[in-house]
Amino acid sequence: MKTSFFGYGKTTKAIAKKISKEAIFYDDNIKEEYIDNNGFTIKPSTLFKPNDSDIEILTPSIRPSNPLLYTAKHPISEYDLFLSDSATDIRKRLGISIPQKPYTVWISGTNGKTTTTQMLTHILADKRAVSGGNIGTPLANMDSEAPIWILETSSYTLHHTKEASPNIYILLPITPDHLGWHGSEDAYITDKISVISRMREGELALIPAGLQIPETPAWVVEYRDSADLAEFFNIDREQIDFKAAFEMDALLALAVTRTLFDEVDYDKINSFKLDRHRQEEFRDFKERLWVNDSKATNIDATIQALESYKKSKIHLIIGGDDKGVDMNNFMDNLKYYDISSIYTIGSNAQKLYDMALKRDMPAIKCDTLAKAVNQIDKNIQKDEVALLSPACASLDQFSSYAQRGDIFIETVKNLSRN
Repeated sequence: MKTSFFGYGKTTKAIAKKISKEAIFYDDNIKEEYIDNNGFTIKPSTLFKPNDSDIEILTPSIRPSNPLLYTAKHPISEYDLFLSDSATDIRKRLGISIPQKPYTVWISGTNGKTTTTQMLTHILADKRAVSGGNIGTPLANMDSEAPIWILETSSYTLHHTKEASPNIYILLPITPDHLGWHGSEDAYITDKISVISRMREGELALIPAGLQIPETPAWVVEYRDSADLAEFFNIDREQIDFKAAFEMDALLALAVTRTLFDEVDYDKINSFKLDRHRQEEFRDFKERLWVNDSKATNIDATIQALESYKKSKIHLIIGGDDKGVDMNNFMDNLKYYDISSIYTIGSNAQKLYDMALKRDMPAIKCDTLAKAVNQIDKNIQKDEVALLSPACASLDQFSSYAQRGDIFIETVKNLSRN
């Protein structure tokens, strides 16, 4: 079977290593053809010839408007390749062996999907559950004999997946994100909920209330908030150590164990350790509280962080790549919190600074993270909070949100040496 790969990325490379020693990749970022260390051929996208390909395997991030998708005759997503019944013959011809189709839980949403995926994997470890997808492990590298696959699932993957569906679908609350990729807020929401129509009777879709749910034979449970989830699944919130946004993540994970095994293990969920860069607290040499929430790459994540510290006076660092999202409503909502000052950084620093001044909010245009830290150092009192929760992506100035968070922590720790 002549196989082409659209996009030279982690997902497609993992699949190529599993099925072919002479894979051909087509990538928009490649200017001249070359052969990599694996012996794979990487070509510019313009060299793709539809008649020379029997199947085209997509990287999840390939844009819907990419010309390759208009010329491809048999495009298929990672999820469809490994999990759809209709791809059984394709898997056989490619030599992909999955002894028994795993029970799958897909987890999506604007914020919290990584933490919910990690929490659920943690509490189902004794059931031999494994996690993958957007969380870091491509499906090609997952344990094919594991009985349960817990998959963090991006809106990109959902857009390109046309056949596969989960046994349980968890959708966390969604707010506008990646609009430049999807084209509109409606298209983003449609991609998030489209999978529900393919689910079967007896399967569970756990969905935020208020969305236009497509027709489905699946069991759909709509929830409004944490209290709603706890009541429906008979979970005692008082026994959960996590609060604010992390409480929602924990409740969704426990809702799955309640559904599958009729059990809720509070000790096990409370033993889970949160990932870095999510409301990561630390103190400087003067014992002032700083919070690294660099993973807050959209407005909803920042609002969740502000909710966590709403009883304190906050010095808020925001800015970066806003991915085309209208920031006006976000800026309007800042009036509900006790914000001492806003410190704007990144490519939209000027825009956010102007928005703040228009609303009579105290603000300082800093441009860089280091300058924002130094400005806060001059202003913050011991009982106040310095919060890096940018509401924007990091790639305008950093290689990742993790690098942004690490530099934030390092800069604060170096204050004592200045």
